[in-house]
Amino acid sequence: MTVGSGDATKTRRAAPVASGSRGRRSGALLAGTAAFLLALSLPAHAVRGTVLNEETLEPVPQAILTVGNRVVTADDHGRFEHPAAKDACSPVTIGARAAGFNRVQVSYGPDDATILLKPVTPKGLYLSFYGIGSRVLRGNAVALADKGTVNALVIDIKGDLGKIPYPTSVTLANEIGARTTTTVKDMRAQVAELKARGLYLIARIVVFKDDVLAKARPALAVKLNGGVFKDREGLQWVDPSRREVWDYNIAIAEEAAQLGFDEIQFDYVRFPDRRGVAFSVPNTEANRVAAISGFVAAARERLIPYNVFLGVDLFGYVAWNQNDTDIGQTLASLVPHVDYISLMLYPSGFQFGIPGYRNPVAAPYETVHLTLKRAGQRTGLPGVRFRPWLQAFKDYAFDKREFGVDELNAQIRASDNFGSHGWLLWNPRNSYTNVGLLTQ
Repeated sequence: MTVGSGDATKTRRAAPVASGSRGRRSGALLAGTAAFLLALSLPAHAVRGTVLNEETLEPVPQAILTVGNRVVTADDHGRFEHPAAKDACSPVTIGARAAGFNRVQVSYGPDDATILLKPVTPKGLYLSFYGIGSRVLRGNAVALADKGTVNALVIDIKGDLGKIPYPTSVTLANEIGARTTTTVKDMRAQVAELKARGLYLIARIVVFKDDVLAKARPALAVKLNGGVFKDREGLQWVDPSRREVWDYNIAIAEEAAQLGFDEIQFDYVRFPDRRGVAFSVPNTEANRVAAISGFVAAARERLIPYNVFLGVDLFGYVAWNQNDTDIGQTLASLVPHVDYISLMLYPSGFQFGIPGYRNPVAAPYETVHLTLKRAGQRTGLPGVRFRPWLQAFKDYAFDKREFGVDELNAQIRASDNFGSHGWLLWNPRNSYTNVGLLTQ
């Protein structure tokens, strides 16, 4: 059976037949015995098949297959055997995904099957809490998608202030006041409309920077000098080591998956970059790394039934630093739990430069390309597991230069030459006309 693009054709494999009546009887006996032993060795409704690239029909190695809460990984030839639920009825619904491809959900019986995954390279724009609700800003982004300039959107599901822009069923969000402002009345309908245009949709969830939750539940807030910690924007953070905080954000992620988003992306999945802050555990590197990686691992586990991709946004310096950058982020601790790593490679964010380039805004190509190269070398991951954030806003740290067509193209070229899985553009005002996208 072949599934993936809507068409399905059944195939049957003929059993070998021995010559002569005695051969036929012995062959039938052997075949029956083999089938009986195979049935004993496999769980009920075991699902077997191969995952192929829809365009080239080549195997997709290491594809992820899910049935309910059970997950298996295809081998290097795209072959898999998934033990479905013991009491499941045929056909079985199975989710399939792999880095560099769209996800699919298909149903078929225990016969050998071929699942086709369509390659996708997201080239995305960020839409904020307010941007997704703005007809103008959302309309501009969709217009760029209609032109073929971009094919993905990163949408705030929980924004930088800790607010959720749509009516949510997450109880805690409603209790603490995260729902005081509505910019999208029906997120499910909005997602469906955007997906009908062929857009790859990423749900951005700001995790531990959460002014709303910290104020409503002071016991969960990060502390400083015996009082409440506030960052440079005057906003409070919540303690990344607290399970209550984990559960809240994972519940929001689950809802986003149910709404139809293709990918969950955790941002501010870190400790505050401020010395002296206090948490419910001692502020050591080991504890910080354990908290951040533990949260992401827990989210990965809870999201299994939804066959949704998972990504994290990381500081660009995480690719270079040997420690956790004092925020709990390391490549080694996070790579096993995510599909995609989105390093924030804004040249303006590299305040100390990178090796060989003291002024990164004057070298946007080198800043992006060398940092991705470093991350690839340190992790051993293929380029398709990386999808960087690129700078589409005015420099704020060096010479205050505009980041226009030349700077953006240099960053995109660097990302493409590395072989990353597309790119994402960050502009906090969701204005992308000044970087030349409308003329491409």
